[in-house]
Amino acid sequence: MADKSAIEWTDATWNPITGCSIVSPGCTNCYAMKLAGTRLKHIDSRKGLTRETKAGPVWTGEVRLNRQWLHQPLEWKKPRRIFVCAHGDLFAENVPDEWILDVFTVMAAADHHTYQVLTKRPDRMCEFLSRRDLLNDIYANWYTFTGKPAEVYSWPLHNVWCGASAEDQTRYDNRRRWLDETPAAARFWSLEPLLGPIEMNIQFVKPDWVIVGGESGHNARPMHPAWARSIRDQCAAAGVAFFFKQWGEWMPVKVVDDGDGPFGIGDGADPLHAYPNVPVYPARNIDGQDMWRVGKKRTGRLLDGIEHKAMPEGDFS
Repeated sequence: MADKSAIEWTDATWNPITGCSIVSPGCTNCYAMKLAGTRLKHIDSRKGLTRETKAGPVWTGEVRLNRQWLHQPLEWKKPRRIFVCAHGDLFAENVPDEWILDVFTVMAAADHHTYQVLTKRPDRMCEFLSRRDLLNDIYANWYTFTGKPAEVYSWPLHNVWCGASAEDQTRYDNRRRWLDETPAAARFWSLEPLLGPIEMNIQFVKPDWVIVGGESGHNARPMHPAWARSIRDQCAAAGVAFFFKQWGEWMPVKVVDDGDGPFGIGDGADPLHAYPNVPVYPARNIDGQDMWRVGKKRTGRLLDGIEHKAMPEGDFS
């Protein structure tokens, strides 16, 4: 949890709940899972949430309510965009409904912030947020917290964006219906790590925002540039805000030789001198496209030389 974040599309992270389980290929190299099993494994909020395997730490499915952080947004006076449960999933299978209600109660109370809730389980999110009694439960829960009546809240909460994550066409198709039907001020997709092409079919039922990103980390898988370009173009055609978060570890690099030795030219990046002084890993070919592992810091955020950082339009705060 931090009131500042290096994640490109948010301002702060808030982790009232930690812990998760693997549900699809996009989870394989989860940064939060790796941290929970390495550098943070002796911290109370992460202790016991992973088990060791030959592939490294893996979520056990155990989840933890970190009550010491539950009311943190109420203490942050300056409005922020807050990524909720960046080291877990608010709608993970083992998270009790009561915990989710506590989190939404705080989001309703600290409504000077905008909250970004992202899940790989939009079916549960949709069902939970569609409960007819939910707003009354928030009122009652706030009275239990404070002993004071709650202010009048509209539903859905004006300051909560609900998003789903998908890495390929299968996961997108399986999760789309649920996100489309979720009551929310704004709905968004995080297509990261993007592991294959996705046809979004958003001409008529549109999300408010789409984030695309390649994978980072030691075992990162490359993202074909055509996959990112296609989603960018689909968003442009439908009038949907598009945010290109990162290439990740890999990017398309053209290797050329100007007479002084071969070097690589990336997408809008500085020349990447492939031989012999800069550690550029051997190219990997995916669907006819050569990709070079040059590291997240060097790949950057430019897609065809342009930084895409659109956000949902409208007053959601």
